[in-house]
Amino acid sequence: MNWRLWFPIAAFTGFLAVAAYSLSQPKDDFVRSAMIGEKLPYFELPSAVEGRPSVTSANFADGRPRLLNIWASWCLPCIAEAPQLAELERRGADIVGIAIRDKPEDIAAFLDEHGNPYSSIGRDDVSEVQLGIGSSGVPETFVIDGDGVITYQHIGDVRAPDVPVLLEELRKAGA
Repeated sequence: MNWRLWFPIAAFTGFLAVAAYSLSQPKDDFVRSAMIGEKLPYFELPSAVEGRPSVTSANFADGRPRLLNIWASWCLPCIAEAPQLAELERRGADIVGIAIRDKPEDIAAFLDEHGNPYSSIGRDDVSEVQLGIGSSGVPETFVIDGDGVITYQHIGDVRAPDVPVLLEELRKAGA
């Protein structure tokens, strides 16, 4: 038999096998940060709300682990996660917020309506910090250890089952 005749059939069969295997794998729509295990990049953001402290990368290198929540007043899932963020704060989590592409008056209205669990809130008008830490959207929550290193990323809104997970990741970041 001539092998040249069978080669295209074998190649096509191999292609079908690879395609079938790829299609059978679970789909992952999330873009994970390549910054996990890396120090936060340098940044200085203005305060998003009158009377609240601004946010800088230096704030995260004081020995205390924190949650860094990327959010926006125009984000519907951010409204859905507000009660869970309040619960995290109630249970001792220090939460720093970064509002993405938002106006100070909209941020203030959001916090008045849905509560303010943040110890400080910075305003990232052009998503520079958001993109620098590998965040692909809002909301996202990162665990930052006391040296300013990103140790964990939670993609999407925080839901009730996520609260103990984030508290445990925060505890591990402080150990």
